Amino acid sequence: MSNDIHMVCPKCAATNRVPGQRLGEGPACGRCKAPLLTGQPVEADAVLFGKIMSSEDLPVLVDFWASWCGPCKMMAPAFAQAASQLHPRVRLLKVNTEQEQALAAQLGISSIPTMVLFRGGREVARTSGAMPAAQIVQWAQAQL
Repeated sequence: MSNDIHMVCPKCAATNRVPGQRLGEGPACGRCKAPLLTGQPVEADAVLFGKIMSSEDLPVLVDFWASWCGPCKMMAPAFAQAASQLHPRVRLLKVNTEQEQALAAQLGISSIPTMVLFRGGREVARTSGAMPAAQIVQWAQAQL
């Protein structure tokens, strides 16, 4: 039985198969050679979000935010710090609800910031409100 993990390249959206034991070795995309995981959140539009939800094997933590939202701006550095702490076990995405209104509506995002944790493309947990990095990490780990 293989322990390969399917990962979507955040740059070209190609699906890559990575041996699970090599996740921490900085795997690169087979198509465009971009890093698959950087330890930083990835800005995702609806197309990339959909591709990741349909193909990614890693758990995905998504921060739904908007540029006019003060708490969202305050939480951005904490979310980035959480990404480095959860790396390489969880992929972190940021979705701008101003630019992706249809996606936010489809997922029922009614307040921001809202974090949603997905596993296998399915929502497993959701929380709203700004959090410090340690609390984001603790919350995500408790849901997995």
